[in-house]
Amino acid sequence: MKFFVDTADVAAISELNDLGMVDGVTTNPSLILKSGRDILEVTREICGLVSGPVSAEVVATEADAMIAEGRKLAEIAENIAVKVPLTWAGLKACKALSDEGRMVNVTLCFSANQALLAAKAGATFISPFIGRLDDINVDGLDLIADIRQIYDNYGFETQILAASIRTVNHISDCAKIGADVVTAPPAVFKAMANHPLTDAGLAQFMKDWAKTGQSIL
Repeated sequence: MKFFVDTADVAAISELNDLGMVDGVTTNPSLILKSGRDILEVTREICGLVSGPVSAEVVATEADAMIAEGRKLAEIAENIAVKVPLTWAGLKACKALSDEGRMVNVTLCFSANQALLAAKAGATFISPFIGRLDDINVDGLDLIADIRQIYDNYGFETQILAASIRTVNHISDCAKIGADVVTAPPAVFKAMANHPLTDAGLAQFMKDWAKTGQSIL
């Protein structure tokens, strides 16, 4: 499974990238706002930092304007994936941009039918939002499983990019279902290393080591 970091925080991306944990980055208007930086400037810096796809989202709502914005964003770097919403206009933009050979991430997916349309329109990635479905008492993981089955049935090459990840269990569950990519905030990836038994075991080892009176260095 590929790990994409869902942030526009360059320092956080750099830390995870140094550990080999970053296969790509996803951003959106909310994350750009949080960064406090110019979208073109920060996206260019991120693209120079990581070699994998960097999703940069259009903000237009009409197809022609989305296409124009997508082309502008794609000029930033070769590893830009233009992010468009899963609306009818977004599907039109996806088709146009993918026909031009650009990577396209179709976002805000909440149904298997939407995912099927995105694949037909040539999407590189489809981004189903797990956490937001969970928020309304719908199991977001069921959507990942449904999309996986449909794509496998017909050999679609669109990659399932599980998004709106809230917990470490979301990540392992998506891996078991067969999502191609998961995108999550840096804190969620870091939390994957935590386990109370690891902490308890390490504490015991340190206690016993202190009793030996030894030093390795």
